[in-house]
Amino acid sequence: MKTDLLRSKLSVIIPLYNESANIEPLWQELSVTLVALPPSEVIFVDDGSTDDSAEKLRHIAQGDTRVKVILFANNAGQTAAMGAGVEHAGGDIIIFMDGDRQNDSADIPRLLAKLDEGYDVISGWRKERQDAFLRSALSRLANRIVSMTTGIKLHDTGCSLKAFRSPFVRRIEFIGEVHRLLPVYAAWQGARITEIPVNHRPCVAGVSKYGFSRIV
Repeated sequence: MKTDLLRSKLSVIIPLYNESANIEPLWQELSVTLVALPPSEVIFVDDGSTDDSAEKLRHIAQGDTRVKVILFANNAGQTAAMGAGVEHAGGDIIIFMDGDRQNDSADIPRLLAKLDEGYDVISGWRKERQDAFLRSALSRLANRIVSMTTGIKLHDTGCSLKAFRSPFVRRIEFIGEVHRLLPVYAAWQGARITEIPVNHRPCVAGVSKYGFSRIV
């Protein structure tokens, strides 16, 4: 990475809901990745979990000053959780990833390297997606609709693993289901956008929060 990016601070934002079984393994993986990255902070946003996710997050934060934890009293949705993370982020580069371990933190250096080529937004593309057929098919349909209606040609706008230069994400109002269209809103601001294939892993713990209503 170039010198300017090496001097940048990274904010990794992870919204989650009832991911108790995934939190500790996710943090272990992410800790390994962060060793080779510029100074970083990790912001976990618990979206009103009803399991012991909050307790596990508090324990992690007590042991590592890089970790911030935001706890919602009620389930407000992924968009609201991501927006809260952005409000509390101090980084020049903002990285989003899911809390279910299907995203691979080992891809973060690749996102940053691509960002360093002069782009403002790098969107992950789950080229080899490890989901059930129906879920993958609905996602493909949604991506086609987004591409046709916005003119922003990405294979996978719904992939949570993305990297942004912070000004392009701080200007976005996080309401509704906006988190699925972040690259589109950034492009309308003039951001230079590209995508790279990223590793996508099968869900090994927890229950999918994906529903048919999201395609609408």
